[in-house]
Amino acid sequence: MEFHYVTESPLATDADLLVVCTYGDPAKDGLVRHLDQSLGGHLLERAKAEDFTGKPGQVLYTDRNGNGRTRAIAVVGAGEMNGFEASKLRDVAAAAIRVARRAGARQVTIALPPVSPRQSDRVVQLAVEGALLGSYRFVKYRNDEAKKPDPIATVKITTERGKSAGKKPTPAQAKAMKAAIARAERVAAAVCHARDLINEPAAFATPIRMAEEAKALAKKHGLAVKIYTPAECEKLGMGMFLAVGQGSDQESRLIHLTYTPAKKAKRKIAIIGKGVTFDSGGYSLKPSQSMEDMKTDMSGAAAVIASLAAVAQLGSPYEVHAIAACCENLVSGHAYKLGDVLRAMDGTTVEINNTDAEGRLTLGDALTYARHKVKPDEMFDFATLTGACVIALGPHTAGVMSDHEALVQAWLAAARDAGEDMWRLPLQPKLKEQLKSGIADMRNTGERYGGAITAGLFLKHFARDTPWVHVDLAGPSSTPREIGAWTRGGTGFAVASLVEYLTR
Repeated sequence: MEFHYVTESPLATDADLLVVCTYGDPAKDGLVRHLDQSLGGHLLERAKAEDFTGKPGQVLYTDRNGNGRTRAIAVVGAGEMNGFEASKLRDVAAAAIRVARRAGARQVTIALPPVSPRQSDRVVQLAVEGALLGSYRFVKYRNDEAKKPDPIATVKITTERGKSAGKKPTPAQAKAMKAAIARAERVAAAVCHARDLINEPAAFATPIRMAEEAKALAKKHGLAVKIYTPAECEKLGMGMFLAVGQGSDQESRLIHLTYTPAKKAKRKIAIIGKGVTFDSGGYSLKPSQSMEDMKTDMSGAAAVIASLAAVAQLGSPYEVHAIAACCENLVSGHAYKLGDVLRAMDGTTVEINNTDAEGRLTLGDALTYARHKVKPDEMFDFATLTGACVIALGPHTAGVMSDHEALVQAWLAAARDAGEDMWRLPLQPKLKEQLKSGIADMRNTGERYGGAITAGLFLKHFARDTPWVHVDLAGPSSTPREIGAWTRGGTGFAVASLVEYLTR
């Protein structure tokens, strides 16, 4: 699928399908009204009959040809105009590309809502990302029509509808648009790589396979890589991480990828991902239905690994360390048990009162590893950590916790620019009481209420004084159905925000 930015009027475009993205009532959109006139009033009549009001994701399609330049026309709703919303533009482009696929279109023109010139390259980037993410399909294990190649060959994108339409872009504008498209392709490729890893069955995406993926990515993009075996992790004293994986026949792996900029790094940043490639809950066994999608419990690891490919391609002023603690949490005679006391890499002793609260154990040692081996200026961790966060924020929003104000605000700003929904939760100190143990320094879970926050407080213990942000992406890491630019399965959530934060 090739992308081109054009300044010609959408009415003058040659395409199999013209997709017009509109805010709210289509009758108020000048381009829609013009197309309606060329169709003898058919378009708005159909909008009324189908109750098309321009709501997000709504689609109005006709194969009537009004201007003689396109075979079919589609109008895609973007909801009400409410400032610049990155996620909305990405979702609109995803809806547009799905319409084009269903129509069997080979040449597509997407007319985005008009924006100010200073936003146009950003809008084009988001549209290209949306088109690529909306067209994502995980069909490796399918034998039916789903494996047929996508019919779309070329996508033209324009934000011009008024007097400026048809004007040739300046060299600076053309260069900016080319860079925006290239950036979008790299971001989307990283998101799709994360989706591929998440969607693979746990029998394939084992800790060892994750390590192999990291090695391949390092070789392709010139990254440094170090893979730690259980024996090497034992020498490091990673008692919590090793305990989680000891019930499985699949050996655990600690993955450490490093991107180093050509010039002296402005600072060191560690991004740490939970990599539980399958989570049965251990002896605190999950019900069968709750286990069905537990192959996605390594979404944090997939995000930090995949994002480093885009960072390497786009460049960053920072030295970036991606660390993924990968293991399986299974039940066997070797599995860790309720009541066990584990010794963490930093010497902390932890009483286990829930073997299904394993992610914080793996991340605790990974945070300590990052502090000791990398000595970062700031750390981020990404994890499908708690069901409590999904209860609090729903399935589309990640919970963010930190006690470092400047860092968390910078992160949330990057997430907004990337179009990923995140919300800050308080690290309430009073809840630390819940983590007290009678026989060890602490226990791994607190009470039912405030469960997402007590998990964050547990991790804060191991982050110590290093500026740190925790991102609980349990809700948006996967989806059971198509939503906006997300497709069923793993979403690759947090990759776009990571690339935004690390490369802008």
